[in-house]
Order: sequence, then structure tokens, then C-alpha cells
Amino acid sequence: MLRSCLLAISVLISPSLCARDLFVGKDKDVPTIAHAIKLAQPGDTIHLEPKTYHDYAGFYAKKGEPGRPITLDGHGATLDGSDPLKVEDWKEVSPGLFANDNLIKRNDDAIVGRWFFLWDGVMKHMGRTSKGRSIPFKKPADLQPNEWTFIKDRTREKPPSKQIYGTFFLKLQPSQTLASASIRAPMRSAGVQMSGDNAHLIIKNLTATHVYNDGFNIHGDCRACVFENIRAIECGDDGISAHESAQYEVNGFASIGNSTGICDTGTAQTSYTNVFIADCIGFDLYFLDEGRYRLSNVIVLSSSQNPFLLTGREGRRASMEIDNVLIRRLGPPSSPAQVAATATLVARRFSTENLPVRWLGDVKVDGVPADVKGILAGLDDSIRADVLSRYGVHFAAHER
Repeated sequence: MLRSCLLAISVLISPSLCARDLFVGKDKDVPTIAHAIKLAQPGDTIHLEPKTYHDYAGFYAKKGEPGRPITLDGHGATLDGSDPLKVEDWKEVSPGLFANDNLIKRNDDAIVGRWFFLWDGVMKHMGRTSKGRSIPFKKPADLQPNEWTFIKDRTREKPPSKQIYGTFFLKLQPSQTLASASIRAPMRSAGVQMSGDNAHLIIKNLTATHVYNDGFNIHGDCRACVFENIRAIECGDDGISAHESAQYEVNGFASIGNSTGICDTGTAQTSYTNVFIADCIGFDLYFLDEGRYRLSNVIVLSSSQNPFLLTGREGRRASMEIDNVLIRRLGPPSSPAQVAATATLVARRFSTENLPVRWLGDVKVDGVPADVKGILAGLDDSIRADVLSRYGVHFAAHER
């Protein structure tokens, strides 16, 4: 009788209800991140190693279940979107000047507006950014060593397609060969990408870097998605960005050296807690349309063109709640922190330093300064250690 009961129980329990651990690159059936995501079922955890992967994590209509999420745990892994140049694809058109007509399979104005090259590990934007002011591309003949440009070839365009064609040019140091130059290009668009209907996902302990678009690019109708202890470092566009009707929470985020720290649009509903932003180019914080947004325990060391903008568009109204946020201006004078007439802001413990404000919308600020020491204490240990090692001089008074 006991044996029969145990047999009946084993039949009733579906194998899919047993949570699995999937180890990318170690388990035979999960050689890549894409394989692991495809195989993962509710309750499963995908594990990466604390190393650099030249890969990305794409979630397309992937769903866990309430209480049984699908988890991607990077364990400190980095998803790097850049690859070394393929020397054979470039032609030397004059001494030290190299050209490539087909660097990427599909190009458009948005992509080339975000583009950069890495020269000895240093991003070269050529004075351009995806959101904000950009200078025109140089003529190839005007390039100096360690510079690049892009020249459109309008004869190859096929309206109404938005695809563009053209040539990338690189200028090297005298007597330097392309093979000896340490140059990389951002060949992937995102570190983590979501589109379609995603639900009950957890992404944690992961860094995205050197992609030409967003570090964490979230599209579609995601629900109950959580990001924990993530970083976006030196990405061509946003550190993280919510689009359409995405809904998610972020607890622990560092956005450093991106075009924009955070940019959310559409009807997204997002919440960010324990965040550090620095060294962005176009915007630090940019929230649009009719989304519902929340920022808690955030420090921004601003050197971007536009530190903060909350605005509705096309007759829509954006709203935001803020609690314990500091925006400290470090760079030259910039646009003010702005709330447009089409937006609503309710803020507690909100401080702006060395930064003018322009409140045109419905704004309520309690006048209590941000608790900077409390924000630092709330950061994940690894993020806080990184922040203090790189930017500690700005917080010396708060560490005593």
C-alpha cells in the first residue's frame, strides 16, 4: 500500500514543478545564455560565473509564476557588448586612415547617433550623444589620430525604409597598424533585453557594458519583474530604460558613464531604490509620457547636459514620487532640473546642489534635505565599495 501511494504521488508531481539550477557553460544542455533562457521554467535559476561574457541575455515572452520566478543570477558577471575589430574588414584608404562600408548589418540614424569606439578601453563618442547636443561628424580628412567618423551614402538608401548606409573611418597613430591598435566596437545593442509579454523574472548581480543602446533595455508588457544589484557602465544610450507598458522594480543600481542614467517612457510604471548615477553625457534622469515613476534613495553626481527632466508628451501627463534623492551638480552650468507643465512631482527629502530648478508643473517638495549618509548605507556592499573608491572625495563628510 505504501509503495502504491508513493507511486501515485510521484505521478501527480510534474517534473516542471521542481526548480532547477542551470549553469551556463557547465551543464551540457546550456552552453550559452540563450540556451538557458529558452530551457528555463518557473522556479528555475540560471547561473553565470563572475567573469566577462561577450553575449547578452534576451527575454522574449518569458514568464515565471507567482512565487516561482525565473531568475538570472550573474554572480558578478559582466555582459560586454563590444568585440575587437576584424582587421580584414577594413581598408587603408590613405596612410593611417581606415574605412569600413559594412561594419554592422543594419544601421539607422538612432544607432549611429549612439555609436562609439573603444580605443585602449576608452570610449570615443566624438562629441556626440543619443539624447542631447551633438556636434556634426568630421570629414575623414580632418580626423586626428585616435578619432573616427561616419559618412552617409545616400545613394544606397531605399525609402521609406529608415535603414541608412555609409562608411566608418578610423584614424590611427603614425606607423601604427590596425592589428596592433586596441580598438573595439559595440556590436550588441543591449546587455539584458526584454520584449513581448514577460512576467515574474528576477535579474540580479549583473553588469552590462559597452553596448550601443541600453544596458538594460525593457520593452513590451512586463509584469512583476525585479532587478537587484545591477550595473550599467559606459553604454551608448540609457543605463536602463522602460518602454511601452513595462512594470518593474529595481533595488540596487549603478549607472556610470552612459549617455543617459535612466530613461523611462510610455505608460511604464517603475520603481528605483538604492541607485547611484555619475558621469552621464546627455541626461542623468529622464522620464516621459504618462508613466508612473518612483525614485527612492538615489544619488546623482551630475555632469550631463540635462540633470533631470520629468515631462508628459502629446497631451499625456507624467507623475513621479521621490523620497531621499540628491542631485549634486559637478560639471559646468547645465540645463536646470525641470518638471514640465505636463507633469506632477511629489518629493520628500529631495536636494539639488549647485543646480537651478524650473518647476512648471504640479510640484510639492517638503524642503527636507536628502539623507546622503543613509543613501550610501543602503547601497549594496559591492556597489558602495565601487562608488566610494571612485567618487569617495565627494562623500568624505558623510563617511566620518
